[in-house]
Amino acid sequence: MAKLSAWTKRVALILLSLTLALILATTFVPWPKISSYQVLFNSLTGIGSPPSAQTTKHTLVVPPGFELSIFADHIPNARLLKIAPTGQLLVSSPRTGTIYLLTDHNHDGKAENITQLIGGLQRPHGIDLYNDGRNSWLYIAETHAIGRIAIDWHTGKTLGDYESIMTGLPDDGGHWTRTIQFGPDNWLYLTIGSSCNVCLEADVRRATMMRLRPDGSDSQIYATGLRNSVGFDWAPWNNALYATDNGRDLLGDNYPPCELNQITAGGFYGWPQINGFGEQDPDYGKDPDALLKTSISPSFGFRAHNAPLGIHFLRHPSLPDNYQRTALVALHGSWNRSEPDGYKVVALRWDGTGEITSEDFITHFLQPNGQIIGRPVDIEEGPDGSIYISDDYAGVIYRVLYK
Repeated sequence: MAKLSAWTKRVALILLSLTLALILATTFVPWPKISSYQVLFNSLTGIGSPPSAQTTKHTLVVPPGFELSIFADHIPNARLLKIAPTGQLLVSSPRTGTIYLLTDHNHDGKAENITQLIGGLQRPHGIDLYNDGRNSWLYIAETHAIGRIAIDWHTGKTLGDYESIMTGLPDDGGHWTRTIQFGPDNWLYLTIGSSCNVCLEADVRRATMMRLRPDGSDSQIYATGLRNSVGFDWAPWNNALYATDNGRDLLGDNYPPCELNQITAGGFYGWPQINGFGEQDPDYGKDPDALLKTSISPSFGFRAHNAPLGIHFLRHPSLPDNYQRTALVALHGSWNRSEPDGYKVVALRWDGTGEITSEDFITHFLQPNGQIIGRPVDIEEGPDGSIYISDDYAGVIYRVLYK
């Protein structure tokens, strides 16, 4: 194990050096602080070396009345989640090019069957379902394209061929993940992160949210200035669309904040000219064409470098009253600050006036001694009220249930 750890550190240092050398060569900025080389290695490669799933299970802390268990483990690079009509759980594994189907046959809260539903994809990330009256479709966002395939959920088998409905998405540079989700209006929404830490993009689709019809037609840019919005969801009480967004790097430990934005059609959310709540970026904020006056400020600010990813508004009626206007957000955790931060799931609550407050929901992915045992990514809710959380560092799906 010591040899593996040493090898991991050596490879991490090589990759870090190459990556940061590229940053320095193109932007002439200071070297960033590194809080965890293992997490940086995981960020670059998707490979982690965490404690066992059982150790993780007995270490994590949830609020009173909730119970946490391991639903599935040994799922490499587990990222985005979706519940199938049969109650099975879908999970994307970008590094293996696979969408897995997880089945709990005896309803004991643990997946007995983990099957590859479809493989051979190019870093599949976002997944969603759509029924057009003839077929039940699984939509998949790869780095370069969006495709779909018909599924017979009773047999758990694909029907026919996988077909692309949108191709030619920008797949160079950084922020390779693509997230998709159907909205209440039956449009398919798509987020595409920036190609860089901070820059003026050549491709107008970068750092945006787009939308398109289920057949791939009528694609359009819906909102701009979103550096890397990996997660988004609609509030069930008013259908307002909210998206997380990761702030830029290399401006210190505590700046700028990561963001939660309420997305409106045609909205501009600041990047790269504006950080956080209306503050001009030191590199790009002095551009007279920066749209400074039209930028929309966040609805809520997370701590810098916490890397908010998946967001899910809780909907199950069995939850306590104080969780009825609540979204869970996965804070993936920092790699580029002197002390690690984030590494938890938080509950955001909306009061009657729309003000948002935050409190911890799952903690101790970051141990008091600084050890990191997991990195939460996405949240999904099952028909029985189960809350599933993916962890791409530990390769685990957690299940949280209110007792």
